[in-house]
Amino acid sequence: MTLDDLDKQILQAMQRNADQSTTQLAAKLGMSQPATWRRIRRLQEAGIIVGRRLELDAEKVGFGVTVFLGVKLATKGRVSLEAFERAIGAIPEVQTVDHVLGLYDYRLRVVARDLADFERVLRRRIMTMPGVGDVEANVLLSEERRPGPI
Repeated sequence: MTLDDLDKQILQAMQRNADQSTTQLAAKLGMSQPATWRRIRRLQEAGIIVGRRLELDAEKVGFGVTVFLGVKLATKGRVSLEAFERAIGAIPEVQTVDHVLGLYDYRLRVVARDLADFERVLRRRIMTMPGVGDVEANVLLSEERRPGPI
């Protein structure tokens, strides 16, 4: 599917505020509501818009620590990668799992109530997983920029 300028404007506006109605979005873009709705529907059917999500302030809901973990697997292969991804996906404190190229095989974003809680997750859940080798932790001090529109 080729995106035209109106498609791109719709996507940018929706990335800034996915809660707005199609009527509000149409008014901002100078379009009719039905035309806007049809374009959004087409973008969804093409798989360009894959969902909408609610973003919470982790600290305000009791998760005051965010840690980025670099995880290097001790053994590599398709089976070990898939087993790790399946097992790590079952840990609710692990917010994102990125398979990366470089020193580590995976980059994880882990939230915890405090450092003691993070240590518990690391020692009891992550380090006990089969195949986990080296791990490097980086504690988030502040987030200067949130992911924004593409």
